[in-house]
Amino acid sequence: MHENNQFNEYIAFFRKNLGVGESFDVGERKLIIGGKESCIYYIEGFIISDILQEIISDFFSVAKKDMDQTVTAMDFIKSHLPYAQVTLESNTDKMVKAVLSGLIILLVDGYSEAMIIDLRTYPVRGIEEPEKEKSLRGPKDGFVETLMFNTKMIRRRIRDTRLVFEMHTIGSASKTDVCVTFMKGIADEKVLEKIRDKMKGIRVDTLTVGDQSLVEAIAKSQWLNPFPKVRYTQRPDVVAAHLTEGKVAILVDNSPTVILIPTSIFDFLQDTDDYYFPILTGNYFRMLRIMNMLAVIFLTPAYLLIAEEHIPVPDRLDFFIPDEGYAIPLFAQFILLEFAIDALKLASLNTPSSLGMSLSVIGALILGQFSIDSGWFIPQTILCMAVLALASFTQPSIELGYAIKFMRILILVGVAVAGVYGAVAGIIINIIALVKTKNIIGVCYLYPLYPFDWKILKRLVFRTRKDAKD
Repeated sequence: MHENNQFNEYIAFFRKNLGVGESFDVGERKLIIGGKESCIYYIEGFIISDILQEIISDFFSVAKKDMDQTVTAMDFIKSHLPYAQVTLESNTDKMVKAVLSGLIILLVDGYSEAMIIDLRTYPVRGIEEPEKEKSLRGPKDGFVETLMFNTKMIRRRIRDTRLVFEMHTIGSASKTDVCVTFMKGIADEKVLEKIRDKMKGIRVDTLTVGDQSLVEAIAKSQWLNPFPKVRYTQRPDVVAAHLTEGKVAILVDNSPTVILIPTSIFDFLQDTDDYYFPILTGNYFRMLRIMNMLAVIFLTPAYLLIAEEHIPVPDRLDFFIPDEGYAIPLFAQFILLEFAIDALKLASLNTPSSLGMSLSVIGALILGQFSIDSGWFIPQTILCMAVLALASFTQPSIELGYAIKFMRILILVGVAVAGVYGAVAGIIINIIALVKTKNIIGVCYLYPLYPFDWKILKRLVFRTRKDAKD
């Protein structure tokens, strides 16, 4: 009698907490298995219905005599569910979470534990190459929004028993699955403990935008600091390479972006194509990326210093200096162009592909001949900003790209206020900000430059022969 009461209590609990009859996608199916009352709960669209129907058909063939011999839920699993992944659970809150995660709950009268059957299937898009991280010769697959697919793509590349996928649940409302991935024995245990402690300390209702919400929850709040504390990627080969080097990857369900920890600014200098070409070519790509980054930081402040004659220039470079008057100061022109280019980038994100060419033509006209003819800008400032816009695309990290933009604007403001002294002050402030910045685990952002470690720095700045062998 007691067991029957417990079965009825389970039924009442699920009907109340799962919204049976209120939400159309919550399924409840009552069965008689070997003379015993049973009930199944599931979410429509999350299960492989064909396999579920086969299992239910097998239940109908269970004889009462056989059912009487299965005293516990484990006995039932061994006898009648040998071909499905099944676990036992007695905690009702965990049962509800299991159903909402796509699992099936099977309740049988007389058993104190519920059986959780895994027949999940999630809608998933194609694993095409990420738009922002294209490779000339590398693989063309990328992460998707389904966590299980992403773990499979990593496991396919690292067939090692030391590869661990550690699951966490974040958010009291969203209950988002977050997977911490690492190579046991290679990843730093202190780093892992810090990440686990930060995960346990998260108190949010929901991870509204997935990976970024998670980073903001575990990172120290520094809203004025633009430097990214983690590296993001959507490429499985990049994640696999970093895992074998001892880094930790965090995968968030419903997000195709993986978080890599720990990170310094030198990690952003690397790109996929560096490793799919010979060492000389890979180093050329990396040096080009570094030089472009320096040009993006210093080009417009240097031009402003030259054009306003704060520093002398050789006669052969006189063509850089405007020989005609201009209505808007050069500093204001650069600031307006900074906003205009970013506005065009945002507009392109929200422009239908069929209208993309029209946006390009309009943008070229606005920032090109019309702006010059109207007297707003001079050709030299537009040329500088066009070079910057193109050079910024060599930086694979969008977050670091905007951090570099803010560094450039700070130096530009310094030049406008105090000339050479203002430029030096802006550079010093940027260096101090870099030194003071810590990544998620508390290591200096400039490591291994500060504190200095040549062995690690060499591998981050240059493509070495050891990298090729690895």
